[in-house]
Amino acid sequence: MAFSSWFSRLRSSSKGFFYSNLRSSRFHNLQTSKVPTTHVFHSHSSILRNPFLSLLPAALASAGALALQSQPSPSFCDASDINASRGVSFGGKGSTEFVVKGSHKELPKELIDELKAICQDNITMDYDERYVHGKPQNSFHKAVNIPDVVVFPRSEEEVSKIVKSCDKHKVPIVPYGGATSIEGHTLSPNGGVCIDMSMMKTVKALHIVDMDVVVEPGIGWMELNEYLEPHGLFFPLDPGPGATIGGMCATRCSGSLAVRYGTMRDNVINLKVVLANGDIVKTASRARKSAAGYDLTRLVIGSEGTLGVITEVTLRLQKIPQYSVVAMCNFPSVKDAADVAIATMLSGIQVSRVELLDEVQVRAINVANGKNLPESPTLMFEFIGTEAYTREQTQIVQKIVAEHNGSDFVFAEDPDDKKELWKIRKEALWACFAMVPNCEAMISDVCVPLSRLAELISRSKQELNASPLVWYV
Repeated sequence: MAFSSWFSRLRSSSKGFFYSNLRSSRFHNLQTSKVPTTHVFHSHSSILRNPFLSLLPAALASAGALALQSQPSPSFCDASDINASRGVSFGGKGSTEFVVKGSHKELPKELIDELKAICQDNITMDYDERYVHGKPQNSFHKAVNIPDVVVFPRSEEEVSKIVKSCDKHKVPIVPYGGATSIEGHTLSPNGGVCIDMSMMKTVKALHIVDMDVVVEPGIGWMELNEYLEPHGLFFPLDPGPGATIGGMCATRCSGSLAVRYGTMRDNVINLKVVLANGDIVKTASRARKSAAGYDLTRLVIGSEGTLGVITEVTLRLQKIPQYSVVAMCNFPSVKDAADVAIATMLSGIQVSRVELLDEVQVRAINVANGKNLPESPTLMFEFIGTEAYTREQTQIVQKIVAEHNGSDFVFAEDPDDKKELWKIRKEALWACFAMVPNCEAMISDVCVPLSRLAELISRSKQELNASPLVWYV
């Protein structure tokens, strides 16, 4: 099979990945360094996914840009201190500045005492811990303040009490999940209380026949799927390693499987939420169809913690596919690859994933892992269903690829081979750090109708190639 020779290049070096060491050392050094840092705009190149090239079922494409820029790293302190000593202007609505403005006032001692009574030992005011919660890793968004205190509730009742106390003392709160979203969702520009939901990670009920599960918000989607696998079920959204269900609801995440299964709003049946005054509400029942009242579930999903703290989620599950094939192919230009993605969607084929990597991204993967992949724009597909159906889909897409200047069409059916292919795609950001080790990632999204996708990519590459910025898709 043609795939064997291609995959041997992928495996040409040891299988160890450098990413865990990079997470713990290199980026930490970047965060704490006082020297100017170089910023890289990183475009998540997921066609049919948010962010960067994502074609959602609603025929929207989400895109981002990657740029190189030297900036001094602002310190975390009061806005007035920065403004006086460094002359930094702060971002706000409509601003392109990456520093989020805010103000700060001391927390009342009464509130601290109340939080300690509620959370017992599950509370911290340690600076390092507060810093981690106030500066999401790999986010170019920064804030002038960090949380004053971090609490770790163990139950919905504790969350309600925490919120009631904060409401009484008029102190801001920021719910905190896996912190894998890097668009500034967990910043605390006004200080306050960070509510870390990581201790609430129980699977409360699994209904196999109904194909749904009730979970607490702190459980990760990967942990949940490990729990569901023996039952032949899985939760289809996969935004990135470390993401938690509560955070995925708050940010209305998608993931690479969104093209087939939709986004978070399509896969949540109901929620339990603690409102700003501490009241607990449930947004719907487990019934799949209901026309009674407002659709509060979809209102809360994507509200980014501004409407309440999610404490329980009922999720719609899917059967684990019987069979799957992962295919890859190369193109002379990113526009050709985008045209193939569009043509594949218009053909009616039920693709479960479509991912785009441009030549710079592939080069970064080669540098990071000692691989020898063809450094040209590359599309990755996944087809699922019965064995006969997936192979038929593969053949149809292979024909479409050939009609759009594609080459080196190869596919993998072995589970280990497929897993390794998706692994390098999921960890693409870390590969880019290896290629430009003194840079910091900056990720942004842009959405356009599906019909404008190819034009968007072509014009973006032209403008960014003419700039001094390092970027990739």
